[in-house]
Amino acid sequence: MPASVTLHQLTCSTPDNHPLFTDLDLTFGPGRTGLIGRNGTGKSTLLRVIAGLIPPAAGSVSMAGTLGMLEQSVQVSSDTTLADQLGIADDLARLDRLDQGLGSIDDAGSADWSLPGRIESALKSVGLPALALDRPLGTLSGGQRTRLGLARLILAAPDVILLDEPTNNLDAEGRQAVVDLLHHWRGAAIVVSHDRALLREMDAIVELTTLGAKTYGGNWDHYAEQKALELAAAEQTLASSERRVAEIDRKIQAVTEKKARKDGAGKRKGAKGGTPKIMLGGLKENAENTSGEAARTATRLRQAANAAAEARAQVEILTPLSVALTPTGLPAGRTVLQADSLIGGPDPAAPVIRDLSLLITGPERVAITGPNGSGKTTLLRLLTGALPAMAGTPRILVPYAMLDQTVSLLDPTQSIHDNFRRLNPDAGATTGRSALARFMFRADAALQIVGTLSGGEMLRAGLACTIGGEHPPQLLILDEPTNHLDIHAIEQVEAGLRGYDGALLVVSHDADFLAAIGITRRIELGPERPASG
Repeated sequence: MPASVTLHQLTCSTPDNHPLFTDLDLTFGPGRTGLIGRNGTGKSTLLRVIAGLIPPAAGSVSMAGTLGMLEQSVQVSSDTTLADQLGIADDLARLDRLDQGLGSIDDAGSADWSLPGRIESALKSVGLPALALDRPLGTLSGGQRTRLGLARLILAAPDVILLDEPTNNLDAEGRQAVVDLLHHWRGAAIVVSHDRALLREMDAIVELTTLGAKTYGGNWDHYAEQKALELAAAEQTLASSERRVAEIDRKIQAVTEKKARKDGAGKRKGAKGGTPKIMLGGLKENAENTSGEAARTATRLRQAANAAAEARAQVEILTPLSVALTPTGLPAGRTVLQADSLIGGPDPAAPVIRDLSLLITGPERVAITGPNGSGKTTLLRLLTGALPAMAGTPRILVPYAMLDQTVSLLDPTQSIHDNFRRLNPDAGATTGRSALARFMFRADAALQIVGTLSGGEMLRAGLACTIGGEHPPQLLILDEPTNHLDIHAIEQVEAGLRGYDGALLVVSHDADFLAAIGITRRIELGPERPASG
């Protein structure tokens, strides 16, 4: 029987009983399905329900075949080894007993002598060396642990796999390992991801929203085309509905005014007396007919208004952020950043950055790329002075702002508006409100406490508070800005950066993001030799 997962009338809520989705009916068959949606819609929760890790509030999950799951993060205990994480500790112990002549008949009957070779092959396929399997899991980086999780799936070979943000923290080689795994997968795969390159490998896309789930056949590019058509249709429906509302509004106003004039004339004539009863009855009937027509017109108006409201809500859901920013005034020939023969790193005995030179002139958009561990974040810290250089003098010669992965520039205890005022002390209240509104923090939304924001909202708030004011910095430095953001949030950040005319220095593995913000030059760091540019 082909591998499949079927959800029937599935309902899930957050621990504080906030509903995520209700009465969800979905079937995932053989093939690769990308599961997308804004942060908070319940994508990771849905995977955990399918895996049986948490119960649904209502409904059921049925599955044909065995299941394996790669979670977004792994809780690491001090005594967990690589063999434990691969799920092979008992199998290796059995082989070890047999090698020493201590194994039982049961050991001999259930031993998998092909296991060592399969382990070596699985580790190699995900870009890991032949690691000691008794090594503590905690000694691996986040990216290495993700790769180890992929190796576990290859070894177990389940019929259905669930992947939750599998490319987070992975460099280009690691991302390719995920693509290769899915490319050769013959069962069912459900993948939660914001990585558009990975989503292009999917056979179908399921979008999860507060209204439910909708399936789109094809990969990310097909989904994006369909969404663009939906947006155009929704905007057309909105415009048509609003025109109809205005037209009916004018008609009902005319009917109301006409009725008022007739009623007034009738009352004046009746007050004079002498009107025959039969005519009074006719006037009454005409008034009732006019009132009935007004009521029917009002009903049509309400229906049109409802249609307009539904169309407007759909447009608001689909319309991306578009930002117009104050120019930075950065001249094309101005030296923005300069570093010559830079050497440094957290460990003075083993500098990560060695003999690196970098020059940024004018509004260049420069990406720093390279494999995990090549020193990308370290380089940013050296350039900004957060980490003293061992040799070489980095200089930033224009006003700048840096947004790291946690947006530590913002005070989490203050509101977005208060952070804006703190970072832009010369800005007036009106300027602050306008700047935040451009980044979709309007009215009370600007009063949210930063510590309560999602990752996407946090980064958007950081952009609003730095480049959204009257005097934006001429250099913006970003460290892995798309990590842990949903696609909608990434597209909002891209829109904000496209409206920025200063210089950009960005660390990112996300090729789609770098293309969308118009990167003009790349500085490639490698594990063996530095890059200059």
